[in-house]
Amino acid sequence: MLLHFDPAQTLLVALLFLWTGFVRSGLGFGGAALGLPLLLFVDGQPLLWLPIIGVHLLFFSGLTLGTRLHNVDWGYLRRSALFIIPAAMVGVLGLVNLPAYWLNLFIYSISLFYGLMWLAGRAIQSNHAAVDRVLLILGGYIAGTSLTGAPLMVAVYMRHVAREQLRNTLFVLWFILVSIKMATFVALGVELHFLAALALIPVAAVGHWLGLKAHDAILANDARFKRVVGAGLALVSALGLWNLG
Repeated sequence: MLLHFDPAQTLLVALLFLWTGFVRSGLGFGGAALGLPLLLFVDGQPLLWLPIIGVHLLFFSGLTLGTRLHNVDWGYLRRSALFIIPAAMVGVLGLVNLPAYWLNLFIYSISLFYGLMWLAGRAIQSNHAAVDRVLLILGGYIAGTSLTGAPLMVAVYMRHVAREQLRNTLFVLWFILVSIKMATFVALGVELHFLAALALIPVAAVGHWLGLKAHDAILANDARFKRVVGAGLALVSALGLWNLG
């Protein structure tokens, strides 16, 4: 699967991709944000993990949306894309040009911010159109750089998209953003680790299925779930920053 890993590391990678699949379908976002900081402890090269995560996002979002495209808020998706997509393209260029150290510093810092917010029971919120645009641009840039910009964009989407359309609309957005990122990788000759991604799909599929089953329960206990996950994310991110230092 991932030839330079020993069996124990391979098992750990499989468990982490099960976790990312669970979060992605359970919350509708956050698989990369909650999985990438952990994966970087196994191998600190973001360009190893991001193409694999990208393949999984395309596969599972496409699978989920197969019969749900009628339940997407296409109007708000088009309006918000005007701010998100240009920022995401700038972020992708940063991803392929910045050293791994700076990318890891960026990823762990953003993840620590998310973790502390969730641990404190605070939500990223916007009540003004100008703040919406700032969050969409920042979220797009961070998504382009590391696929971890979802919480910023979700804060805006929750205000403008009906609850019953939110997850499907977000999946379409992730599909678009990841398609841009993967096309850029191909154009620049970045290794996609496609065979590793395929080998990990069955594991991630188990997490995806479990997340779909747990989706309603997670939403019913959203604050508690995020507080527990936030504590873990903050700890992992703090350790990651400590190791970088």
